[in-house]
Amino acid sequence: QVQLLESGGGLVQAGGSLRLSCAASGRTFSSYTMAWFRQAPGKEREFVAAITRSSGSKAYADSVKGRITISRDNAKNTVYLQMNSLKPEDTAVYYCAARATVVDQIVTTRADFYGTWGQGTQVSVSS
Repeated sequence: QVQLLESGGGLVQAGGSLRLSCAASGRTFSSYTMAWFRQAPGKEREFVAAITRSSGSKAYADSVKGRITISRDNAKNTVYLQMNSLKPEDTAVYYCAARATVVDQIVTTRADFYGTWGQGTQVSVSS
């Protein structure tokens, strides 16, 4: 089972950009579907983006389409979240999640599908 460590969060002005990274331990990273979720104060955790093992398929929440891109580098055991044109409503703790899968497709965007989570990184967007 992998362990996940997020980094790259911070404070940015509206319209700015951030790139989050999630480094995974272990030698089986390429067997995992990876995803990003976020949770704002007082709100439920929500899906942001997901990527399959080979990067052949990606999924995005409607609220971030066109502004956020998920990618991964299996040689570096890392998944990224490039966030552009940030808005104050993007403010949240961002979590990386992983699930070992045998199929190379996004089967669900539900949080309970993912069994491994990082500790989260705070993203704050000022207006």
